[in-house]
Amino acid sequence: MHVAVLGAGYAGLAAARRLERSLPQEVDLVVVNDSPDHLVQHEIHRVVRRPSLAEDVTIPLADVLGRAELVEDEIESVDPDAGVATLVSGDPVEFDYGVLALGATTAFYDLPGVGEHAIPLKRLDDARRIREAFLASNSPRAVVGGAGLSGVQVAGELAALAEEEGLDATVTLLEQLEEIAPNFDRRFGDAVRSELEAYGIDVRTGTAVASATADAVELDSGEELPYDAFVWTGGIAGSEATGGDRPVVRADLRLGERTFAVGDAARIVDASGEAVPASAQSAVRAARVAAANVGRLVEHERSGEGGFRPRLETFDFDSPGWVVSVGDGAVAQLGPTVLRGAAARAAKASIGGAYLGSVGAVSRATDLVREELGWPTSEDVEGSGGRDPDGPDGTEVPEDQDPIRINVDEDPEDPNESGSNGGAAGDERE
Repeated sequence: MHVAVLGAGYAGLAAARRLERSLPQEVDLVVVNDSPDHLVQHEIHRVVRRPSLAEDVTIPLADVLGRAELVEDEIESVDPDAGVATLVSGDPVEFDYGVLALGATTAFYDLPGVGEHAIPLKRLDDARRIREAFLASNSPRAVVGGAGLSGVQVAGELAALAEEEGLDATVTLLEQLEEIAPNFDRRFGDAVRSELEAYGIDVRTGTAVASATADAVELDSGEELPYDAFVWTGGIAGSEATGGDRPVVRADLRLGERTFAVGDAARIVDASGEAVPASAQSAVRAARVAAANVGRLVEHERSGEGGFRPRLETFDFDSPGWVVSVGDGAVAQLGPTVLRGAAARAAKASIGGAYLGSVGAVSRATDLVREELGWPTSEDVEGSGGRDPDGPDGTEVPEDQDPIRINVDEDPEDPNESGSNGGAAGDERE
């Protein structure tokens, strides 16, 4: 029997690791991904300002997967009912049961010139291109289209980068709807806007992009915004393998007779009938349900008992909160409470570090947390001649910087796995 996981982003990696533990050894498990690495998507914006962080947010899949066979190739098409994925190389991957976790691409909505001239934020190369374009001028002008969490974070990084480099920069954040972070609680969105404006970012809501040229963004109002760097985080679409579509799946996550869809690859409606936001947090949680359902179907088929198929688990998304970074600041919402300042930064650092730790990248987690909190890296600490246990740099940790521990991959049935509530709450793909 053959099980395939298509994609190794948040959802794909979570499903694959769960299936490695739960499937019988006699069942083959293959993971297909277009890269040998897993990318911690919700931290890519940090690479715009800190290129050295690229290594910390890139995890070799061979280091975090066990018995699964890893196939590095792009997927050209998927037949979820037949159980076949066709690779760009022409080879087919056939499976009895599969998990579709191909993520999403950037949606440009056929806006003239936007797809041609804007830089998305999906890959490390995107972060490097944004940085290069921004630093090409002593008075850089950046326009960021889309004020969901991804847009907020890259705008904050650009403003902080300009401050560090002593540049007379203009950073403009555009949002077509009337609120920043429009899919979130208004108290959270208002706090995010305050944090952005404290950085001097020009925040414009109710403002739609009409088109773009090589050096300016034209708004629906007719106003033109000249730019040196134009970043687009204004929407997502399905992968090319699904024809650009993000199919709707219900709470059992079934896309076809043999396939379950999770993460940004699908639009999920949970057991409560609510649309699930596209986020790392929801992707990891949904992947657990998909893996459990694959396991049940595999067990039933291997038993040879026939009869009715087993009852499948359903996914019910209830977020414990959200976190977004804005330069060196952050905003967190935990339940009804909205936090800013040191407490929010600690929450953001804890989430990023806990996610990396949950997939076995402990050293990367340590360095990422230190970077988020402004503490020395492991290289700085090594050879320091010893340190006070109170703080990683030998100094006492202020009371307001005590880390807020937010679990990222809770699995009460597996005491060997780090706890989790879904992880990268600071990432939402608009």
